[in-house]
Amino acid sequence: KSNSTNESAKKTSISSSKEAAKKKDLPDAKQSDWDLVLVSRKSPKDEMNPTLATVNGIQVDQRIASAVQQFLAAAQQISPAEHLISGYRSVSYQERLYQSYVQAEMNGQGTVNSSGNPISEEEAIKNVQTYSQPPRSSEHQTGLAIDFCLYKDDKCYIEYELEDLEELQIIHQKCPLYGFILRYPKNKEDITGYNYEPWHIRYIGPQAIDIYNSGKTLEEYLETHK
Repeated sequence: KSNSTNESAKKTSISSSKEAAKKKDLPDAKQSDWDLVLVSRKSPKDEMNPTLATVNGIQVDQRIASAVQQFLAAAQQISPAEHLISGYRSVSYQERLYQSYVQAEMNGQGTVNSSGNPISEEEAIKNVQTYSQPPRSSEHQTGLAIDFCLYKDDKCYIEYELEDLEELQIIHQKCPLYGFILRYPKNKEDITGYNYEPWHIRYIGPQAIDIYNSGKTLEEYLETHK
């Protein structure tokens, strides 16, 4: 990595510390807060119908539109290749998407099973749940989650390729300054129930810096804020 990149990372860490100091007296947080809602396979939710706003062609809960714009502007200063690729998805849309992935896996044309050989529906579902969530279990239905990618040479670097880009660490460090956390970090799969997703961030609000500094997942944080 270049010296300039390392220096940027240091500055970001320092900025995070200063911001954390300013926000040490955070308002009491509890699981019922709109920005702390938990949606997962262990905690499914029905259709949530948030009021939406559009940021760079991506729909999000209107309450976080400004935060998304600010985060995107900051990320694009680090890498002009930064783009939003997904935001709000309804439960019904997620169901169609999920079933299409299951069918592709069964047919051997999926992300995991690309062999061309058919597999059982049970096997297909196990494959799909490594990269997509069943309806009512996806954070995207909240309107508080966004996916991003970095374009390099006209290619969208997403999934595990993304962690090879030097800009990624700095972008992840920037997230809490705008109320976001990396929702599914490494080595927390047994807690979140999801594989590491470097492209998926989630709006938490002012508690984001507290969560970032603690190294906790949202699940772990909510355990102490019932």
